[in-house]
Amino acid sequence: MIAMFSRRDFLSSGAAAASAMAQTRGPARKPNFVIFLADDLGCHDIGAWGAMDLKTPHIDALAASGARFTNWYAAAPVCAPSRAALLTGRYPIRAGVPDNGPPLRSTEQTIASLLKPACYATGIFGKWHLGTTPGTVPNAHGFDRFVGFHAGCIDYYSHRYYWGEPRTVNYHDLWRDRSEIFKDGQYSTELFAREAAQFVRDNRSNPFFLYVPFNGVHYPMHAPWKYVERLGDRDGERRMYAAMLAAVDDGVGLIMRTLRELRLTENTLVAFTGDNGATREARAGLDQKPATAGNNAPFRGNKFSAFDGGMPVPMVMGWPRTIPKGQELRQMGNHVDLLPTICKAAGAQMPSDRTLDGFDALPLAVSEARSSHDAIFWSSSGQVAVRRGSWKLVKDGKVFDGTREGAKPLEGDDALFLSNVDEDPGESKNLRHRNPAMADKLLTMAEKWLADVTSPSR
Repeated sequence: MIAMFSRRDFLSSGAAAASAMAQTRGPARKPNFVIFLADDLGCHDIGAWGAMDLKTPHIDALAASGARFTNWYAAAPVCAPSRAALLTGRYPIRAGVPDNGPPLRSTEQTIASLLKPACYATGIFGKWHLGTTPGTVPNAHGFDRFVGFHAGCIDYYSHRYYWGEPRTVNYHDLWRDRSEIFKDGQYSTELFAREAAQFVRDNRSNPFFLYVPFNGVHYPMHAPWKYVERLGDRDGERRMYAAMLAAVDDGVGLIMRTLRELRLTENTLVAFTGDNGATREARAGLDQKPATAGNNAPFRGNKFSAFDGGMPVPMVMGWPRTIPKGQELRQMGNHVDLLPTICKAAGAQMPSDRTLDGFDALPLAVSEARSSHDAIFWSSSGQVAVRRGSWKLVKDGKVFDGTREGAKPLEGDDALFLSNVDEDPGESKNLRHRNPAMADKLLTMAEKWLADVTSPSR
């Protein structure tokens, strides 16, 4: 079986982090946790990742205060599976959400539901996208407080879902816990940030887990003029994208400022990341043409693709006096690592009745430990991929560049595409014939993994 997370891993992998925390915080209360998640964000569209024409000062400050992971992957190149994996510590197929559509099963355990027995307050503010029924909404999955929407996206001002027609009539989709609320005209990114900051204030005296999955920079491309005018004269599509990201950055800034004002910063682990790469969907572009605003370069492919344009995401972890500041880390990580990382730091009981695919990533940030991942796997839209070390194999890969051809799998020799991503991050050269043994080895690993995650008992 592919190497997975075990109880022994759980007990041992956080030793370095636990030692550092004991030395710095002593008998302080349990730590708080904040996860910021941006939607459809290009991996290099943050100042800390080299963006020159976008302004993200608050995210950049968070990166400077802690560790910046440059080989961190989402568990899927599309929204719902990526989020399911982040919350459950399990690969999307194993968690029952292989693609957009299926809800997160009521039997799945999330970071929130695992922290509840450890006396944590739990809140989510923003996009859920993992179910709409009474047994699959956020409050059924361990969250005490929810202000946000259930669908994959909403209009930023009317909070209506317009993208299901003709199969689904458009509908209003904004909720406080299980009750529909109306905040007509309020820009949703700002609304979610305010509600999240209030959650921090309300829970200043007890440990909390705050999950802020912003809908920016997912289409529709909406932003108030105050953000647009900050960015001067530039291409219209990129300008609106940048304005939406500026609103997300301001939201991060508001919540971080609230933590500082309440003197909670040193006892709070904060992560910022994205759910997948930037999209080329026409719905995010101008004049029904494929979108061009988000930057996935130098990677090949885009949102939905198993090439690296679809899945490498920015990851920042900050925790003053625990995570050394100013680090750039190249160890491989994955969204499935967030659950074991948080549960280990919180001292929360891990589930023993299911397979977890993630590992505690805090030792990577605290003491530059080696990644516990021997390999990372993906399956999406008929594509299967695996990365092991510097080698990556993609079977039936698609680039999803907004054209009809881009939604079709590569053919011929390129249907099995082997790359050395350290030497060729753009996955431009197929090395399968030059390295047939490596191609065969990775394909065998991927096939075994796929059989494992699709097993009903796992």
